[in-house]
Amino acid sequence: MRKIPAGPLRLLAAAVAACFAHAAVAAQPADTYPAKPIRLIVPQPPNGTVDMLARMVAQKLAEVLRQQVVVDNRGGASGTIGSDMVAKAPADGYTLLMTMTSHTTTPSMYSKLPYDAIKDFAPISMVTSAALVLVVHPSLPVHNIKELVAYAKTRSGQLNFTSAALGSGGHLGGELLKNMTGMAATHVPYRGTGPALIALMSNEVQFMIAGLLPAMAQVKVNRLRAIAVTSAKRSSFIPELPTVAEQGFPGFEVVGWYGALAPAGTSPAVVNKLHAEIVKILAQPEIKDRIAGEGAEVVGSTPAEFTAFLKADIARWAPLIKQSGAKLD
Repeated sequence: MRKIPAGPLRLLAAAVAACFAHAAVAAQPADTYPAKPIRLIVPQPPNGTVDMLARMVAQKLAEVLRQQVVVDNRGGASGTIGSDMVAKAPADGYTLLMTMTSHTTTPSMYSKLPYDAIKDFAPISMVTSAALVLVVHPSLPVHNIKELVAYAKTRSGQLNFTSAALGSGGHLGGELLKNMTGMAATHVPYRGTGPALIALMSNEVQFMIAGLLPAMAQVKVNRLRAIAVTSAKRSSFIPELPTVAEQGFPGFEVVGWYGALAPAGTSPAVVNKLHAEIVKILAQPEIKDRIAGEGAEVVGSTPAEFTAFLKADIARWAPLIKQSGAKLD
């Protein structure tokens, strides 16, 4: 019998051992998890909404899991840097991602991503969602969507709208409005919500779809006029303001959302345990009040529901992004 050299045997043994070790990690039972600190990656810089939400959830998770949950901000490239880190992390439940709307728009805005937004992640839960608000400069003689559309059609493409970034909810919401109404307007992106709002208040641009909190702060002091919310139903934050759909454009819906993901292959038991604890956290009155104060609503969807949402959202935005010509590379 021909003997196999010791070198290849050692390599084979090491490979087999590594496979068993990976399987053991992936199959870690929920009753022993977590056994060490968890890292929660936020693919955006500090002080934004997703960072605030991540820190709120991390603090409460640490209390119930009796392990430290460290928020790690890894911003850049529209959230893809931090997301890639999680996609390539061990599937052991110790590296998680708190992501946002850009997770389902970047696949259509980059020629090639270093990860697959669906296949490389195990969804845990959509945490919150929030309506956006369409605001105009007060000088515009419009008080509802139909008046805005009519005004735009008499200006032959002279209207500009802004957003916090290319591919943001505000940008795609504006493109969707153009698509559904036939109005013409040019997108002028800025670096962040603050600069975009300043441009709108200066009448450099004429309208914007923005986050409720920062936009309504300017509406209250008459620097802007709100004419619609972008969700399917009215926002409890400003219930008096009708939706775009109510104003003659059924099917229009744009919301900002935030959710938690783990690397693909993470044990279902661990995913379900994280989901259950996050849902309990979101049900706490103090947490619900803080989220409501940000103009958002608690969701707490199941892993299966969140998976279905992510797939549908990517499919929904892809044609519109292609039509708009928006690219990030």
